[in-house]
Amino acid sequence: MRTTVNLTPDVEAEVARLRREQGLGTSEAVVALARRGMDRGSTSQRFVQRTAPLGARIDVTDIGAVLDLLDHE
Repeated sequence: MRTTVNLTPDVEAEVARLRREQGLGTSEAVVALARRGMDRGSTSQRFVQRTAPLGARIDVTDIGAVLDLLDHE
């Protein structure tokens, strides 16, 4: 596929670096960068929410009840 792509200066610099260091053509360098970006997503870690005891003295499992309680005080 042939298309026109506008590169930001930082991406253009990285393409130039790849071309220089690895002897790639422009298209090959852009494809290498795109593949590098796609590979990053597959190695991401699963998100885990950190929690900590806050010493709450009321049951906060029902957020609606908590908001009602706070509105009345």
